[in-house]
Amino acid sequence: MPVHTKVGVAGLGVMGSAIARRLLARERPVRVFDIRSAAVAELTRQGALEAASPAVLAASGVVILSLNTAETVEQVAFGPDGVLSSAADGVLVIDMSSIGPDATREFAERAAKAGAGWVDAPLSGGAPGAERGELTLMLGGEEEHVERALPVLGALASRLTHLGPAGSGQLVKSVNQVLVGCGFAALAEAAALVRAAGLPPRQVLTALSGGRADSTLLQEFFVKFAEADLSPTGRVSNMVKDLEAARDYARSAGVPLPVTSAVSELHRWLTAAGHGAADNAALMHYYAPREVRP
Repeated sequence: MPVHTKVGVAGLGVMGSAIARRLLARERPVRVFDIRSAAVAELTRQGALEAASPAVLAASGVVILSLNTAETVEQVAFGPDGVLSSAADGVLVIDMSSIGPDATREFAERAAKAGAGWVDAPLSGGAPGAERGELTLMLGGEEEHVERALPVLGALASRLTHLGPAGSGQLVKSVNQVLVGCGFAALAEAAALVRAAGLPPRQVLTALSGGRADSTLLQEFFVKFAEADLSPTGRVSNMVKDLEAARDYARSAGVPLPVTSAVSELHRWLTAAGHGAADNAALMHYYAPREVRP
């Protein structure tokens, strides 16, 4: 795709803002929409153009969605002022939200009837990965639509895998979140042991590096959890949503997920305790409630 091709971005949370900033850094014209004017203003100060509604984004030809729920995706894409509400022929929607595969398949079918393309491209790597252009993306959709999306997504990711038809990317994202969510719970318990023993977290990390317990998750988050550092990298409420999506699909497929269910309930406890908007390291509230810092 030529560098001058415009890209629309709807949803300027932590991830959507990071995606927009990365595209701007790669000198792509970006038009943005969010219901929060402060989020839009921050991006326009960095060179983005403001869209008055999601429908305005359709003029860009390629529109990225970074939203929290399937209901919000439906409203932004198909609502009265949605991206595909009019003149949708030829528009490509790249949905980088994390939603269920069934909803994604439905949205792709509705987009096709409007003459638009739909690619589900859920991600792993968080905002830091987006800023560096090192996301891992799991793609679902028709081959021609994925091929059209790749030049844009290539600015954001270092690994892209087309897994099959619409919904395939979302299903594999659920697998990713089962591994990450359960991994976070294990990290929290390990960090609680280290804190109880008064051991220095960074030295513990050094001791574990290279062994069977080593992983990207350990390297990126162990010290953060052990120090009960809640600087934002992801939200507890989003993890609840993702784990519940995995459980819903598992139930429909007759697959038991006892560990995932327990971890989901732990995250639900955090949400009920008022920590839904907090970073995933808020799991440490369960083990050291008086020692977690904002």
